[in-house]
Amino acid sequence: MSSPSLHPLLDNGISQGKPNFPGGKLHCHCATPANRVEVTLTSDVLHNHACGCSKCWKPSGSLFSVVGVISSSNLSITANASKLEIVDKSAPIQRYACRECGVHLFGRIEVDHPFKGLDFVHVELSEGKGKEGWQGVQFAGFVSSLIGQGLEPELVPGVRERLRGLGLESYDALSPALMDAIATWNAKKEGVVFRSSL
Repeated sequence: MSSPSLHPLLDNGISQGKPNFPGGKLHCHCATPANRVEVTLTSDVLHNHACGCSKCWKPSGSLFSVVGVISSSNLSITANASKLEIVDKSAPIQRYACRECGVHLFGRIEVDHPFKGLDFVHVELSEGKGKEGWQGVQFAGFVSSLIGQGLEPELVPGVRERLRGLGLESYDALSPALMDAIATWNAKKEGVVFRSSL
C-alpha cells in the first residue's frame, strides 16, 4: 500500500519561500475564473505549518492542511465575496468557505482570543509561480489528531518520520513558540506578574 499524501506542498519537498515576499492572491476552486472567490494578501504569512486537526480545509486525499497566519489588516476579499459563508459559527476561528466548491479562503477570530487580529490562510490557493514565494512550512501541529479522523494509529510514527525527513518537528498541539504566546496572553489576562528569574 502506498503512503498517503501528507500534502501537495510537502510530498515533493518544501519550498523555503522568498525574502520580503509581498503577498498575492488566493482563489477558490470554482471552475470558471470569473466566478472564483478571490482574497488578496498584502504581505507574506507567518507560522506557516502543516495542521492535522479536523477543522482546517485539506486538499482531497491529504492528511494535513497547510495554514499560515497574516494580520487581518493585510487581507481583503477582492472578488465574489457574496459566495462566502462561515463553516461553523460556534468555532473560535470563523472559517469562510466558498459555498459552491467548499474551499476555505480564510479563518478569522472575532472573539477574545490570543490570536485575535490574525487571519488563517492556505497559501496553496495561489496560482502558478506565486505559490513559490510564500514562507515555507515551519512545523507540523496536531499530528495525533489524525487518529481521530481514521488514520490507523500504527501509521502515525511513519508519518512523524516522514515529517522529520522534511526537516519538520511534529507536535500534538502547536509549536512551542505559539504555545508560549497563548500562555503569555492568558497569563496577562489573568494579571500574572512576571519575574525575571526563577
